[in-house]
Amino acid sequence: MSEISNITGVVLAGGKASRMGGKDKGLQELNGKPLWCYVAQTLQMQVTTLVISANRNIATYQASGYAVYSDRLADYPGPLAGMLSVMQQSDAQWFLFCPCDTPFIPTCLAARFIEQIEASPVVWVHDGERDHPTIALMSRQLIPVLQDYLASGERRVMVFMRQAGGHTVDFSDMKQSFININTLEAIQNMQRQS
Repeated sequence: MSEISNITGVVLAGGKASRMGGKDKGLQELNGKPLWCYVAQTLQMQVTTLVISANRNIATYQASGYAVYSDRLADYPGPLAGMLSVMQQSDAQWFLFCPCDTPFIPTCLAARFIEQIEASPVVWVHDGERDHPTIALMSRQLIPVLQDYLASGERRVMVFMRQAGGHTVDFSDMKQSFININTLEAIQNMQRQS
């Protein structure tokens, strides 16, 4: 699949962060660095362009120099809305999505996705135990299908990706790379360990 060369990396930082007490998850610091920066630095090495999907603290994210796209749908309807909004506002053919709360993503993420995508319009991570559907490589050809899915009131990421003809890519050899940090307590525990 050598035709997948022009990829826009997307840091998903647009959620409500209800498990973080409503604080902007991407801006919470782990060892003095905001979570989203870890993701951005690793993604940037693997993609042509990097952008951020955010709905709050827009100026803070923009100060990084990256383009920031906000949801076009109201009331934070979940990660698929952020994905759709970025795809609608960018002209890239492929998008590598990654949530801001996964600071340890591997440097081989894009390469393994490309290697195993076959003819699918979307692939996502399986760590050997569970799916991580928001860590995904997706084609812009899914825009109309995703628009219809969200318009129908659906929000489930896995359901959409399976319906769209996607499949998982095995990352069970690097399971620790997909730890996600959902709570302030988790950040404190990580900092104590490092």
